[in-house]
Amino acid sequence: MPDSAQNKPVLPPAPTLYAIIAVKLFKGLFFAILALIIYAHSDNDVSQEFKDILGWLRLNPEGKFWANLIAQVDGLTQARIVHFAVATLIYSMFAVVEGVGLIFRLPWAGWLSIGESAFFIPIEVYELGRRFTWFVFVILILNTFMVTYLYYYRDRLFRHHPRK
Repeated sequence: MPDSAQNKPVLPPAPTLYAIIAVKLFKGLFFAILALIIYAHSDNDVSQEFKDILGWLRLNPEGKFWANLIAQVDGLTQARIVHFAVATLIYSMFAVVEGVGLIFRLPWAGWLSIGESAFFIPIEVYELGRRFTWFVFVILILNTFMVTYLYYYRDRLFRHHPRK
């Protein structure tokens, strides 16, 4: 066996890291699919499709909230919708790169995940201050946990190349 293979440190199993990887990969896949759906519908009458979806969900599209939202959607141009789809796809690829990097336990992927998750914490706190929702609260708790876990256990979780 080569000498470098014998000296390679064996990293311990980390079930919490595997859960974080699953969340990152799911998020990346979800937003990639969402981007493709948005792009596929960019040349359609988006406000009419939105009304159809509301009808399918048995929600009243004539309600004040939905009517205002439909009016905003109606003002979108095809170019803006395509730009939004491209931005969503780029964000999804960011999450996939994080997930794959964490699978291989690369230190930069750990720092990237810490930074990305920490970036959203102040935004989530602000949103909760404006209006409390359980969905945003749960996301805040998950992001805070991921940042804390990855930062606290970074030396144990990730490979470090020896300094020469």
